[in-house]
Amino acid sequence: MPLLVVLSGPSGAGKDALLNRMKELGVPCHYVVTSTTRPPRTGEKDGVEYAFVSESGFQEMLQRGDLVESAKVYGYWYGVPKHEVKQALDAGKDVVLKIDVQGAATIRNLLPGAVLVFLTLPSLEEYEKRLRLRKTETDTDLKVRLGKVNEEVRSMLIFDYVVVNHEDHLDEAVDEIKAIVTAEKLRVNPRVVQFK
Repeated sequence: MPLLVVLSGPSGAGKDALLNRMKELGVPCHYVVTSTTRPPRTGEKDGVEYAFVSESGFQEMLQRGDLVESAKVYGYWYGVPKHEVKQALDAGKDVVLKIDVQGAATIRNLLPGAVLVFLTLPSLEEYEKRLRLRKTETDTDLKVRLGKVNEEVRSMLIFDYVVVNHEDHLDEAVDEIKAIVTAEKLRVNPRVVQFK
């Protein structure tokens, strides 16, 4: 039975780095590309990290019901394309989604058979350090994001698993994700994802 794994966590937890490492190591999953109205950051490629769309294009996707879930985060829209998720699951592939904590809560309600994994850092200081190193936020934006970290960590109880992403131990985090997938595949009563 294919799994729908939702990887979520606060900004700066290392979700992109973890997914990139999983791909490099050949972890056999279908990695869904989220659509967003956010402009690309330096080095990001359309269709790789995100599918970058216009505000009007995103609104059309919403109206057609093309998205599993969507949310406006830090002023930009993000959404998961339904056809891509359904197609991969129907083909028997495990699917990994990277979405924000708000979106994970939506998935929990819409698709209770999904496996929700919360990626976090060991401390708030580590979040601040990583966000500063990214150099993509102003000081004001950084304060907003750090304030949101505490709020998002409190929502951890809706998740099935937590993975702590320690600095320079990314492969350990990947191993933990692989262990979660293995454990889920061994369940007596497997999770089933059914689209409504």
